[in-house]
Amino acid sequence: MAAQAPQPPAYRVALVAFPGIRAFDVSVITEVWGTDRTDRGAPSFDLRRVAVDSTPVPMRGGLALHPDRTLTWLSRADLIVVPGLDDHLTPAPTPVLDALGRAHARGITLAALCGGAFTLAQANLLDGRRAITHWNLIDLLRTHHPRVNVVPDALFIEDDNIWTAAGTAAGIDLCLHLVRRAHGAEAAATIARSMVTAPFRTGTQAQFIEHPTPRADRDADTLAAVREHALRHLHEPLTVADLATYAGMSPRSFARHFTAATGTTPLRWLLDQRIATAQKLLERTDLPMPEIARRAGFGSEVTMRQHFASRLATSPRAYRAAFSTSASASATGAPDTAFVTGGSSPIAR
Repeated sequence: MAAQAPQPPAYRVALVAFPGIRAFDVSVITEVWGTDRTDRGAPSFDLRRVAVDSTPVPMRGGLALHPDRTLTWLSRADLIVVPGLDDHLTPAPTPVLDALGRAHARGITLAALCGGAFTLAQANLLDGRRAITHWNLIDLLRTHHPRVNVVPDALFIEDDNIWTAAGTAAGIDLCLHLVRRAHGAEAAATIARSMVTAPFRTGTQAQFIEHPTPRADRDADTLAAVREHALRHLHEPLTVADLATYAGMSPRSFARHFTAATGTTPLRWLLDQRIATAQKLLERTDLPMPEIARRAGFGSEVTMRQHFASRLATSPRAYRAAFSTSASASATGAPDTAFVTGGSSPIAR
């Protein structure tokens, strides 16, 4: 019997705890990295609740978090996540701030959800760097931490290996993005399916959508039909004008309705879907690069490589080397609906 390949070590995640952290954010972090989904192909995680000492950390609603590691464990972490705060001006303990500074100096990735940006700002880690928080807290962050370059509208952003996210649902988006960044799109999609949430919202989407539910049901149905049509025809040379025609709108009206409903432009959404499709194909199949570029709608490997470099800071070949889960799972099986083959297809313009 052939020996089984050794399993990679668990990815170590530290949840930083101190009085005042939000129970919701603690739950999100625990749901993403603290639930064992290895039976579904997800990576193995080692989530630890890290605090100054072992004293239970009180949270709103009569809840308490019981730490299982002290701050010294942060030096072993691959990722450190700071929850948001119930009172956004809550001072973090000095040992926590010092430990976060040392961790960043070591090159460990830091992430803060919602008001967790205030904690990183207290540690002077956001001075001169771009950061985001909930749209209703932007002025408060600017007032109390004027050296932070507060971005007014995004779901999550990164600067010097420090990630910050907007409020509530955007924290889920960031957590899934960090999984995708470290382990690939398929791992993030597996966790998202388990959580019954969207697996792919980019940080550049607006955090405040003008009309979360379109004013008319017909608008909602039309835009949903357009997105479904685009996903089924990504391999074709779709343009925003093509999608507007399918919706029965002028390009300008279509772009306005689409952005108001989704928080992103049709062109950016279409490019995001092409990148996500290419990522899945690179992970799941051993198809050659030109074929992946064609199926994802980039038209050429060169175009696909350019967009991977600008959006993911890597190349398709490097991405495959890092995240491929099946070198033998080629196109012999039934393709996903987004992978339907077709003719030549330059990127949407």
